Amino acid sequence: MAPIFWDVIQYHRLLQIMLILGIGGTLQVGFQGSMITYASVHIKEFINETWLERFGHSVHPATLTLLWPLMVSIFGLGGLLGAMSSGCLAARYGKKKCFLGSNMLMLASAFLLVFSKMARSVELILMGRFLCGISAGVCILLHPQYLGEVSPKKLRGFTNSTASVFWCLGKVLGQVMGQRELLGSETLWPLLLAFSGMTALVPLLTLPFFPESPPHLLLHKGDEEGCVKAMKTFWGEGSHQAELDDLQEERVALKSTQSKSVLELVKEPSLRWQLYMLLVLVVTTQLSGIQAIYSYTFEVLQTAGFHLESIPYLALGVSLFGPSASPRPVVDFETMASSDSFIIERYGRKVLLWAGYALMGTVLAVITLALSLQPWFSWMPYCILSLIFCFVFFFGMGPAGATASVRVEIFDQSSRASAFVIGGVLNWAGFFVLGMVFPLIVENFRHFSFLIFMGALYTSGFLIYFFLPETKKKSILEIREEFDKLNFKKKQIPVLETKLTEDHEFCTKL
Repeated sequence: MAPIFWDVIQYHRLLQIMLILGIGGTLQVGFQGSMITYASVHIKEFINETWLERFGHSVHPATLTLLWPLMVSIFGLGGLLGAMSSGCLAARYGKKKCFLGSNMLMLASAFLLVFSKMARSVELILMGRFLCGISAGVCILLHPQYLGEVSPKKLRGFTNSTASVFWCLGKVLGQVMGQRELLGSETLWPLLLAFSGMTALVPLLTLPFFPESPPHLLLHKGDEEGCVKAMKTFWGEGSHQAELDDLQEERVALKSTQSKSVLELVKEPSLRWQLYMLLVLVVTTQLSGIQAIYSYTFEVLQTAGFHLESIPYLALGVSLFGPSASPRPVVDFETMASSDSFIIERYGRKVLLWAGYALMGTVLAVITLALSLQPWFSWMPYCILSLIFCFVFFFGMGPAGATASVRVEIFDQSSRASAFVIGGVLNWAGFFVLGMVFPLIVENFRHFSFLIFMGALYTSGFLIYFFLPETKKKSILEIREEFDKLNFKKKQIPVLETKLTEDHEFCTKL
């Protein structure tokens, strides 16, 4: 741990950009995902009051059952739109400008949300959540890409994993601010919905003082002087000739291999298994059950048999139990450099993924059994709560950080943006669909609904174990050579190597 700690201290400007991108990036996504649960009671009452004022009668329970999941899931629909547009926007305007633009949109959505109650308008909540989703869809993809491009190779895994750290911090922040003693009260819940506008101010006021990423400056703008200056800004005044040479090689390669569109990426044979692994990681994130538990924590704990008044504090405890979800302030370095960031560099990505999936699947199987035995044992709700703690813990210690790192490392500069668009679209589409469907699944299948997630976890763990190469401390070229054994397993390796050399498709280590 000590070498990584002192490396980050040495790269103090890199530490600053990690904080700025985290606060304006995945922290906001985690906040939006968790705080909506605490505002749910007040929003449902507001819908009923507004309906009564407009139509003279209370809203029908079936209509409320439809409106509330829509209120949750429209955030995912906006995220889907943001993810679809992030690739072309980043290629045209750069990651820095797009990140700033997404936070301006977050600020605009905050104004709609904060005045929704005063205007007696449910539509403003829907519109605000939708715009908030668009902003999140853009920044959640740009955050790890920008961070990965400004990080040296030896800190790449650590910095990439901080995206999940800030997501957990945002989740905890949403649950803390959602307590009825703070912003989760009947009068202050609009401020809870609009709180992300405050966090959006951090990157808007500070990010303009940082340069674009070195790869973008050299590979897309051809600005070698600006690239060197950016390297010195993020990595200090030492010699960075080796990194510059790597980018120069990639620059030559990109002259013959231009940035791939989504359709070109899907058709590219040399990236087939990289795309398969991306699909496995994205689908498993949605079908692991972690999103459902965080979005519908109240419903899950009610099913476990806990009293409604104690559920907000229990839900907060679930988040605080996660290793990345420290309750200390976001500016504390020890919070950001939490245990999963170091574990990923020690044990690698592959082990954390398949082992984490296996443990999470096993916990869900035990939760299902415990829920079945609940009527016969009075202490069973506490056992279920402990199992939920374990589920969150295993997710935070393994797949949370490893997923973010692998998604950056298995694609080169020419295909990374399109790959993130594909992953983002699938992720947000899954968020929207699962948000709409999960309440119906729980209503019809009750506790057996967790078996669906268990099957997805075991299947993904099997695929990761047998088909994903380890990416720990490997360059993009070395990772690609590992995937080529799968992509071209029926061809001779010498022929493949000759073809790759002729096409100049080598990539930088960053």
